[in-house]
Amino acid sequence: MKKIGILNQPISAVIAGLGHTDMLVIADAGLPIPPEVERIDLALVQGIPGFLQTVEAVLREMKVDKVIVATETDDNSPHIAEGLKALLPGVPFEWVSHARLKELTHAAVAVIRTGEFTPYANVILLSGVVF
Repeated sequence: MKKIGILNQPISAVIAGLGHTDMLVIADAGLPIPPEVERIDLALVQGIPGFLQTVEAVLREMKVDKVIVATETDDNSPHIAEGLKALLPGVPFEWVSHARLKELTHAAVAVIRTGEFTPYANVILLSGVVF
């Protein structure tokens, strides 16, 4: 049994397999997930697990070079945008429309679906390298 880090096998495997610039999406419960993209569904009930809680766990194991967030997040759910900025200091943010973010999910390695019910609580993390 793994004793540290992410215990969820699909998430652990996806992170271990990421290459430079691969995209991993962490999403609220409502984001449409393209059928061709791996879905890792963590949603249990409303709010569990939370979006920022899930992002924080992933960031303990993933090197991130860039973040893509919908402009609507900053406008409609500023606490989510502020939480992401606090969790990712020094990482460049790209702000796109929510429609564009949904288009980009088609190129993601996987989408982690949380139980978050906050509008626009979605992020695309672009994988970095540790060397």
